[in-house]
Amino acid sequence: MLKLHDFCNRAAQTADHYDRLYGNDPALRQMRDNYAMKENTLPSAERRAKLADFFFWTAWAASTERPGTVATYTNNWPPEPLIGNHPTPENILWSLACVVLLIAGVGALIWGWAFLRSHDDADPVPSATDPLTLAALTPSQKALGKYLFVVLALFVFQVFIGGFTAHYTIEGQSFYGIDVSQWFPYALTRTWHVQSAVMWIATAFLAAGLFLAPVIHGGDPKYQKLGVDVLFYALLLVVAGSFIGNYFAIAQVMPANLSFWLGHQGYEYLDLGRIWQIALFGGLLFWLALMLRGILPALRRKGGDKNLLALLTVSTIAIGLFYGSGLFYGERTHITIMEYWRWWVVHLWVEGIFEVFATTAIAFIFATMGLVSKRIATAASLAAASLFMVGGVPGTFHHLYFAGTTTPVMAIGAAFSALEVVPLIVLGYEAWERWSLRDRAPWMRAVRWPLMCFVAVAFWNMLGAGVFGFMINTPVALFYLQGLNTTAVHAHAALFGVYGFLALGFTLLVLRYIRPNMTFSEPLMKTGFWGLNAGLVLMIFTSLLPVGLFQFEASVTTGMWYARSDEFLQQDFLETLRWIRTFGDVVFIVGAVAVAWQVVVLGLWRRRLADT
Repeated sequence: MLKLHDFCNRAAQTADHYDRLYGNDPALRQMRDNYAMKENTLPSAERRAKLADFFFWTAWAASTERPGTVATYTNNWPPEPLIGNHPTPENILWSLACVVLLIAGVGALIWGWAFLRSHDDADPVPSATDPLTLAALTPSQKALGKYLFVVLALFVFQVFIGGFTAHYTIEGQSFYGIDVSQWFPYALTRTWHVQSAVMWIATAFLAAGLFLAPVIHGGDPKYQKLGVDVLFYALLLVVAGSFIGNYFAIAQVMPANLSFWLGHQGYEYLDLGRIWQIALFGGLLFWLALMLRGILPALRRKGGDKNLLALLTVSTIAIGLFYGSGLFYGERTHITIMEYWRWWVVHLWVEGIFEVFATTAIAFIFATMGLVSKRIATAASLAAASLFMVGGVPGTFHHLYFAGTTTPVMAIGAAFSALEVVPLIVLGYEAWERWSLRDRAPWMRAVRWPLMCFVAVAFWNMLGAGVFGFMINTPVALFYLQGLNTTAVHAHAALFGVYGFLALGFTLLVLRYIRPNMTFSEPLMKTGFWGLNAGLVLMIFTSLLPVGLFQFEASVTTGMWYARSDEFLQQDFLETLRWIRTFGDVVFIVGAVAVAWQVVVLGLWRRRLADT
């Protein structure tokens, strides 16, 4: 048994190592470069000491058995043979249960789809003219052009800063030989990359909702345009304030006591300071008010089928309110509680509520166009929303397997995470149904490219959220894979592949109606659409996934510490794989620029000049 004074000496040596690593000890400069850390990452010696204390506490939690069990407080995670951190029996059993439940769920879905689905309703006969073009554009709809500009500006920024961040995994502190880490370190560019993704996708969803509100209401409610303008400038303030706050917090310029409120909360997807988070929540509530002003009068009208509109209303309310769950923890809340509420935002708000809103909004649009019956659209939306939420809400617990929770949480998370995949199986059929609508009426050719984006959503939902999500979500898989490149595979394929293409589809759809005389450039849209898809495929299959699989092997055979170590990651063949990713990044960037050129230059700017 390790004697107490030996333990204290080793703990002191470890603390000294972190003190020197996060400082500017010349002896550890190469390690900082390997980890893409800037020199003197944390200038304050006092804060470096507190960071070492935090590392000690997490190591204690990961290696100390919970009273009455044979597993640590983190269910033996991370894998470490030296201290006996192996998967628990419950981990193995519930991982097997995941596979059984997935097979049973898919079987039940296919049975229900084949025998219980209604086949009675004939498709309605579409009108000779697009119904959405019959009513004149309202002032609030015309004001949405600036929202689309911000969507594409943040999208292009996110793509370029993502390529810049990926290059840090090769050179560490430099960009093709230029040392930029002291001004734009990896921690900052990664934060901006993730935050800009959330911002541009959310903005596109808000724009789609604001476009639909006058359609539902039959015109603009009083002062609707003023509300749309106010919300836009409030959004700009939140984006600019949060990004500037991130910069000053990571540069260690901002006082430590202000960082949580104005700078950086330290949580991916909720990186922005609490003041900006509250402001964003306020903006979502204001958007909800603008939406309800258009929707509620329509719900109160007599006659007509209101079921689909009611579903859209519920999903709209959920988007406005669920983001507020990220405010249920404070700066000093225990980390396990913070993790719980953070995943309410990341998993339920982004992965759940956005999915339901998108499903009902698309169904409502197609029903309004007269392409599908309201009854069929309502039934499909309700079924999809039910399946998403039944698996998605308790399935959130798969993020908490190793966050200090007990075995029942693992059981619930594993079981329902498997069921999360089930509705994704039918998305291929949904994609075909959406694509088949292009021939229902000649005017549907004008919305071909938004439809293509919705088809891409179904594909990436199946692959990115379904296949790659299930690949890492069983307890035993996540035990070895959490925090490796396999997580990035799922994140890129699901976040952009699903919600990114959804946002672009909404953007192109709104653009088509607020610029009615515009036609999409076929060469430009082909370059954009296929460039984004091909770039994402190359990024994943030539680099992210192979590196992740090599890390997986290292995590199983040696330990997660080795799979994430600079010694392992700086091997020549892995560096070559990261260089190869550049090809996918370039293809993706070309696609992003092509879409941006279509929307901003040909759609918003030139069309506006032509209309005036």
